[in-house]
Amino acid sequence: MKKAYWVVTYREILDQEKLEAYAKDAAPAIMEAGGKFLVRGFPTETFENGLNQRTVVTEFKNLETAVNAYTSEKYIRALKKLDNGAIRDIRIIEGAD
Repeated sequence: MKKAYWVVTYREILDQEKLEAYAKDAAPAIMEAGGKFLVRGFPTETFENGLNQRTVVTEFKNLETAVNAYTSEKYIRALKKLDNGAIRDIRIIEGAD
């Protein structure tokens, strides 16, 4: 079975306090749902049309686990704390063979 990944970019952080409240609860919820953080932070370098945006990459054992983590009760509660405190792009992608 292919692994799956959440790829999240923060296009704009509008409220740092809301982001911190979200992160405090989101990280444990994601890990409890089977997620493993691979990348969290700003790029060291960008190339071509790369943007200097906070990026988070989280690995899951498969696509179903990744989707279930996003729709889990605990993650949804954490997400409510973000409350439009950031504009994000979230993609769930299956890994290559």
